[in-house]
Amino acid sequence: MNTDQLIAALVEDIKPVRRHAVGRRLAIGIGAGALGTLVVIALWLGFNPQLDVAMRHYHFWMKWGYTLSLGLCAVVATARLARPDSGRMGWLWVMALPVASLAALGIFEMSRVPPAQWFAMWLGESWSVCSSIVFLLSLPIFGGLLWSFRRLAPTRLRAAGATAGLTAGAWAATLYCLHCPEVSAIFVLTWHTLGIALAALAGALIGPRLLRW
Repeated sequence: MNTDQLIAALVEDIKPVRRHAVGRRLAIGIGAGALGTLVVIALWLGFNPQLDVAMRHYHFWMKWGYTLSLGLCAVVATARLARPDSGRMGWLWVMALPVASLAALGIFEMSRVPPAQWFAMWLGESWSVCSSIVFLLSLPIFGGLLWSFRRLAPTRLRAAGATAGLTAGAWAATLYCLHCPEVSAIFVLTWHTLGIALAALAGALIGPRLLRW
């Protein structure tokens, strides 16, 4: 048997992969994990009792716009790294745009109040727990992504783990907005981002062990 015949024999019974299979599987994993996160919020934290009022103001949509944009960029990067030919991480550089935009908004908000109030705006009322809560809420979504990766073939395991953690953290922060009463842009930029970064770091550390195939 020559090389061409061997290759033909190996691929004879392989079924073609459906288009968008990677995206579909990642969406299922994220969706299932997000449902778990919503249950945790409902049972542990509770939803903001003033949520209907909060959604009428720009602060709520400022938070959602920031975390959603990070989540979408992270999903694209994760989908690229879920393939063997992952190449560069891509799309992650786009995250600099919402970060810079929120930083500019934070500076604008601070310019409109006396300097004596800046520290209170930065810390809010929940700075000591916000980042850790975002990290904990990311765990169900990260678990869903691990399930997704079981049928995929990442080769850059540390990078894939990092982007999976980043994705989980960003979507967890998005759902956390349903509880979080904080309204300051500088608060969100600092403490929500820190929680997301912790999830990305955890993914990078455990990715090579859990994503191996």
